Amino acid sequence: MRTATRLIALGFASVVLAACAHKDHNAPLAFVPADTPYVVANLDVLDKATRQALLAQANLQLPSQLAQLDALATRLDAKDPDAARLVRALAAELKGATIETFAHKAGLNLQGRLAFYGLGMAPVLRFELADPNAFEAFVGRLEAAYGKKLDVAKVGKQSYRVHAFGASGTEVILAVVDKQAVVALLPSDISPAMLREALGLDRPQKSLQDAGQLTSLAKAKGYQKWLVGHIDLTRLLPLTLGGKDPLLTSILKARAEAESTKTGEPLANQLKIPPVCETEASRIAARVPDISFGYTRLDAKHQDTRFDVALAADISQAFAGLKVALPGLGEQGNAPFDLSLALPIAELRAFWSDQSDAVAAKPFTCPALSDLNDGFAKIGAAMQKAAIPPFGDMRGLRIALDTVSPSTMSSLPTFTGRLVLATKNPAGLLAMGQMMVPALSHMKPDRDGKPVPVPADMAKIIGQPSWVAMDATAIALGVGAGEEGKLSESLKNPGGTPGQMMRTHLSGSMYLDWLQLMEKKIDTFAANKAGQPGADATFARSKMQFATMKAQAARIQSVNVEVHIDHDGIVATGQTVLK
Repeated sequence: MRTATRLIALGFASVVLAACAHKDHNAPLAFVPADTPYVVANLDVLDKATRQALLAQANLQLPSQLAQLDALATRLDAKDPDAARLVRALAAELKGATIETFAHKAGLNLQGRLAFYGLGMAPVLRFELADPNAFEAFVGRLEAAYGKKLDVAKVGKQSYRVHAFGASGTEVILAVVDKQAVVALLPSDISPAMLREALGLDRPQKSLQDAGQLTSLAKAKGYQKWLVGHIDLTRLLPLTLGGKDPLLTSILKARAEAESTKTGEPLANQLKIPPVCETEASRIAARVPDISFGYTRLDAKHQDTRFDVALAADISQAFAGLKVALPGLGEQGNAPFDLSLALPIAELRAFWSDQSDAVAAKPFTCPALSDLNDGFAKIGAAMQKAAIPPFGDMRGLRIALDTVSPSTMSSLPTFTGRLVLATKNPAGLLAMGQMMVPALSHMKPDRDGKPVPVPADMAKIIGQPSWVAMDATAIALGVGAGEEGKLSESLKNPGGTPGQMMRTHLSGSMYLDWLQLMEKKIDTFAANKAGQPGADATFARSKMQFATMKAQAARIQSVNVEVHIDHDGIVATGQTVLK
């Protein structure tokens, strides 16, 4: 059902709106507990032009999504005909429609507010409706198509739909409370207090809106208020492993009962969770306390994002001041595809060896975490091997592609571009390569960065003219006509700034070239399978999906990603520029 879920989410994702300057007592965030372990919500409203641009993009994806729904329904026909009917009913709501018309018919508010959060670990989605009656009718149509109506229950005067999953110890509830829809996955033995809080009949003692945490987070990280997410691992991990969360306890109990029925294993033995598990979960969370993300810019032409992973001070300090001497890492590349990746093996080796030693000195004793002991022991052993040259001398690599095209001689594409390997010992790396490939043994590049052509027999194997250049910090390989003129400059590009780990640039035209290459491979495969049962329909859907992806790629001018480590942790930023 993931395709169906994505489609519904596609409509809801446009609800990145509303929130007045004053605190609204009925805003979704007013129902979110301040101590929730995770939340994604919107805090402010998009302008009309940007909203329309995002809806246009969502509408562009509809044909492909509908094709996937059709394929899913076909697969479900034999195994679960009720579910197949439900999928087809959802597709029928969307066929011939836009996201706007679908939302209007379903009663959704594309200018409303939403919050997805954890009541403990139990996920709750709360979003505003434009027309509660239309939403109820929409759910009723899906129930009719499914062939089974959800049970209806009441808390006081508030009714809600509910469907229990006995085997997993959970139940899904769906309710319309005032002008908001509430969907939640809850424990089947839910307490009245938790049910009332999930429905919003009782408010949390302190809400996330009262605490102002997301607003403060957005200000500190530069997130715009259209969509902000936060995962508090100091709360989430202890809940996951501590055995005290109602949802996870109910799931564990259902599984234990099934196992006890089959094997006779006493229920109490399976449900017993040592107190140390919660302690050790907190120990892990102290190393990676939280994750946050959000848009930093969002308009008709730009979609900029930021993703933060907080790290313990000793981790961030190990890399925040590190400069990696990889040519190109210090500035945004301009090749159609340009990837610079720091690989400071010596520093990574020291760091992971220390982590391995720390776990060996104080092993995890919680049964659920015992595999970590073996995992860190293997990391420690691998780090010893990582010291061996030339791998131990590595600092990073850069791949810059200027062209990618189909090959008439091979199933692999033909490309032109450059590969740069930063190392403490470029001459040693070249010597090892010459030992492995004797054809290279006659090459004698100086450490002046000037390109030297590879031997003719080696160039013939590569299929294109190629060159090697070297200086004191790196060795570079250029493949394809005209690349020799770019090698020397590639070696002169600036190295990384403190903490910099990665840069990537992808042009829309290169992305389109990749899609066309994949499509041609699929077309060739389809031609060989033509006439086989189900093959033609499958490849017709694939063709439609590629058409949709190419239409989206045609709108992209460029995508840039940068990753660095500062004194707070890992920061990844992305900028998508649309035509």
